[in-house]
Amino acid sequence: MTFFETLGMAWEGLALNKVRSFLTTLGVIIGVASVIIMLAVSAGAEAAIADQINALGADLIIVGPLRGSPGAARTFVYEDAVAIAESVRNIAGVSAEQFSAQNVEGGSASLEAISILGVTPEFPMVRDYTLAAGRFFNADENDRKTKVAVLGYGIAQDLFGTQVPLGQEVTIGSTRFTVVGVMTAKGVVGDVDYDGRIYIPITVVFQRFMPMQVGSDRVRTVYVKAESREAMDSVIAQITALLAERHGVDPARPDFSVQTQQDIIATQEATTEAFRNLLAWVAGVSLVVGGIGIMNIMLVSVTERTREIGLRQALGARPWDVQLQFLLEAIILSLVGGLVGVVAGVGGSYLFNELGTMRTELVAASIPLAFGAAAAVGIFFGYYPATQAAKLDPIEALRHE
Repeated sequence: MTFFETLGMAWEGLALNKVRSFLTTLGVIIGVASVIIMLAVSAGAEAAIADQINALGADLIIVGPLRGSPGAARTFVYEDAVAIAESVRNIAGVSAEQFSAQNVEGGSASLEAISILGVTPEFPMVRDYTLAAGRFFNADENDRKTKVAVLGYGIAQDLFGTQVPLGQEVTIGSTRFTVVGVMTAKGVVGDVDYDGRIYIPITVVFQRFMPMQVGSDRVRTVYVKAESREAMDSVIAQITALLAERHGVDPARPDFSVQTQQDIIATQEATTEAFRNLLAWVAGVSLVVGGIGIMNIMLVSVTERTREIGLRQALGARPWDVQLQFLLEAIILSLVGGLVGVVAGVGGSYLFNELGTMRTELVAASIPLAFGAAAAVGIFFGYYPATQAAKLDPIEALRHE
């Protein structure tokens, strides 16, 4: 028999039991769709994280004390930020930051342990963060340690509701501040609620909230915005050399860290890689379950069609012809399930993205990967039933009831 004749007989054999054939392919459909959708979910999560991080500032370089380095947190001070702003070329701006948690009162509300971020006047430009109302404090107010505050969008609503709070007073700790601006809504990025912060001059944080501590002018982070992405390598080299000289350390073994947004994204991607692999394995298990279903049904089919197999062999069919027919039936089931699964997976990824709250991004490589896996499942799990069919003795098969 020719290959195409055998293929036709395999198709006819499956068509005789349409419902059973469909139910058998269902496992493969679910498995293939799961692979595509789960990889799309993982890629969407990574893309969303990258977008959120990049939204915090374009061409941004983050400088701070090196964790684990003795004394680094005490020696990384405000003057380092000033030196960077004055000495480093090809930068658009520098913003130093220091943090404090304080109770806040204003309007008719009282809030506990609110994040108070001491920053410099260039903060909105460096961090690509705009104001919804009012203005940000200026360099003169920062130098004079003026008690002015810019509220995060959520804090403004918590304290003053729908009222525009410009000119109102809030009490941070035991110090009264005048509200001069409200930031636009930014939401939560990573684990930071940008709408739940209050921004004040960094010099006021030094004066009011860190006066008794050793190194009260130390800063937690300095953000440097490069003029362009092409200039970032040069800027990083200049910052490294400048701070190494100021701190008296070897540039190869600094007590500070210099990284970019892309470094943070790469770290985050490494963190999510394990999650992505877990999803892929879960989806792979679904394919294996579908393959076991194919093998089970094919073994049942061999038992039910024993007389048919014996008759075919009596009419001249070789064991190879019988084996090929049953193997083709298994492959057809897996390929049809694979095709339907690809359509379901692509469609499911689109629907999740459009109708759900979870972002998905279709991974092009997942389509041939899932379809190829479905074909491999059909061959692997169909081989044993096909071999069993080929081993049947024609005389015993014809006697089978």
